[in-house]
Amino acid sequence: MQMSEAVDPAEIAKFERLASEWWDPNGAQAPLHAMQPVRLDYIRAQLVAEFGLDPRRRRALEGLRIVDIGCGGGLATEPMARMGAQAVGLDLSPGAISAAQTHAAAGGLAIDYRCASAAELAAELEDSQRFDVALALEVVEHAADPAALMREAASLLRPGGMLMVTTLNRTAKSFIAAIAVGEYAMRWLEPGTHEWRKFLPPDALAEAMRAAAVEPVDRIGFIYDPVGRRWSASETDLSINYAMVGVKRTDNTALGA
Repeated sequence: MQMSEAVDPAEIAKFERLASEWWDPNGAQAPLHAMQPVRLDYIRAQLVAEFGLDPRRRRALEGLRIVDIGCGGGLATEPMARMGAQAVGLDLSPGAISAAQTHAAAGGLAIDYRCASAAELAAELEDSQRFDVALALEVVEHAADPAALMREAASLLRPGGMLMVTTLNRTAKSFIAAIAVGEYAMRWLEPGTHEWRKFLPPDALAEAMRAAAVEPVDRIGFIYDPVGRRWSASETDLSINYAMVGVKRTDNTALGA
């Protein structure tokens, strides 16, 4: 079995305790549910543009093979399938995978959910089976080794495939918003969900991507308006939540290799 250097067992245990709440919009995953529309709009727009797809089609992602790393209960995996993609969801929490399978079955969705790491799946794949897209959404800040996570995610991609990451920046604003307010003041998340020292600045994430033979091509911030109670995308403000997109180099060589 191929072991993952990116996995932190304590983080897996933390999310295993929350497995029953993945699809409760008012439960422990409420912030993800709130961010979902703006996050999905950005992912869809990037994929449509990169792969020359028709944005007018309801199943605009048809023909793409997408793997969702750290999929949890399938909050992003399901929309990918509904938009026509062949979707695989990976998570090391058995409870999360069970919740994802149950919810997908209730919606009549055929999604391949696996209790496995990216490293384990990559070890099984032939080159012809590698994916067009790998998602790692709100996973980096829970990884034992973000650089290893980028390498393992890249190993699932075909040359020219796209890696999409969303995570938290390591700034004073992110500490206040995500931990002081989000966890302790407002209790939107269980206290201890995040460790600020694990948050990764955009330049550090870009460096980790490049070292994994993935060239960053876009980045954007997600900001929350507490008055309007809605999320929006920002080209300039990446100080708290942000997304980064990269394309795997066709020569498949990491920097310095």
